[in-house]
Amino acid sequence: MGEFKRAHEDLDAWKLGMDVVDAVYKLTASFPREELFTLTSQIRRAAISIPTNIAEGAAKESWKDSLRFYIIARGSLSELETELKIAERQRYISDTNELEKLLQRESKVLSGLINSIRRKLKNNERK
Repeated sequence: MGEFKRAHEDLDAWKLGMDVVDAVYKLTASFPREELFTLTSQIRRAAISIPTNIAEGAAKESWKDSLRFYIIARGSLSELETELKIAERQRYISDTNELEKLLQRESKVLSGLINSIRRKLKNNERK
């Protein structure tokens, strides 16, 4: 592995993404049964997509390819935030403060990773 290919397990964004998945599964366990194949499934898929895309991005051969997957992960994070707002509006959840803090932290770390790679691309450090 080259210098640019850190193992995804070493990335803070991946670690936080896994924490998000754990929190989401715990949270959605109490959702109504009729939501199992709709909102529950959608929320879980969005959460899973975050660390999954980070892992895939970390395995890519170029910064440009990695960046694409990290941006997808950030999109999944936004999707998850929206779905959680929907669940809140449906009164399936009420206190989301801790999860919101975790999502904000993940957003900052992921944005930092994305910005770092954009700087590398701009400086032509990697082809």
